[in-house]
Amino acid sequence: MNTEQFIEALNEHHISLTARQLEQFETYWALLSEWNEKMNLTSINGKEQVYLKHFYDSLTASFFVDLKSSPLQICDVGSGAGFPGIPWKIVFPQLRLTIIDSLKKRILFLTELVNRLQLEGVTLFHERAENAGQNGDFREKFDVVTARAVARLSVLSEFCLPLAKPGGVFLAMKGPGVKEEIKEGKRAISILGGKIASVHTLALPYENSERNIILIEKVKNTPKKYPRKPGIPVKSPL
Repeated sequence: MNTEQFIEALNEHHISLTARQLEQFETYWALLSEWNEKMNLTSINGKEQVYLKHFYDSLTASFFVDLKSSPLQICDVGSGAGFPGIPWKIVFPQLRLTIIDSLKKRILFLTELVNRLQLEGVTLFHERAENAGQNGDFREKFDVVTARAVARLSVLSEFCLPLAKPGGVFLAMKGPGVKEEIKEGKRAISILGGKIASVHTLALPYENSERNIILIEKVKNTPKKYPRKPGIPVKSPL
C-alpha cells in the first residue's frame, strides 16, 4: 500500500488526512525504519507493508468505534512500536492516549517518536499490564482500552478489562481464526466485568488477509483480585 492508496482506502471510510497528518505518518515510517536497524521493533519491513499492515490496520478499529466525537481516554496495552495507539492519535488528535509497555527499549523509541511527531496528550508508561491494572492511576480510568495481537483473548482480557471504566469498551484487534479464542475467552471476560458486544471481520486491501475486531463492553467493575500478579494470567488463564 503506497501513500496514495493509503489515502484512498481511508477516504472510503470517511477519514480524510491533512498534509500535516501525512507528514507525521512519513516521519513515523522513517523513524521506525531507522530504529528497526538497531533493535527488533517489528518484523514487517518495507514502506508499503508498514503502511498496510501497521498504519492502515491500526486504523480499522475506527471503522466500528467512534473515536472522533469526543476527547476519549485511550489506553493501548503492549503497544510495541506504537500500534494501534499512535496512528489513532495522529488521525484523531483530540484523543488522550496512554501507552503501557513492559519493554524499556520500546518506551525509548516511543518517547522519541512522540517528540518527533509533536504529539500532545500522550503518556508513556513502562510497566507490566498486570501491575498497571492494580495501579489506582490507571485502574478503570479509560473509555477505550485496546491491544493488537498481544496474547490470546482469555489472557488479554485480564490485561485490559481492569483498565476500562464501567461503560467503557475493550477493543481486541486480532488476526484470523478468532472463533475458538472467543469461545475459550468468554468465561474470563465475564469474570472480569465484560460482555462481548460484537465481532467485526474485514479483509486488508490488496492482500485480503483477515482481521477481526472484538468489541467488549465493560458492564461492571472488575473484582479487586484481578489482574493477578505478573506472569500468572499467561501461565493460568481464567
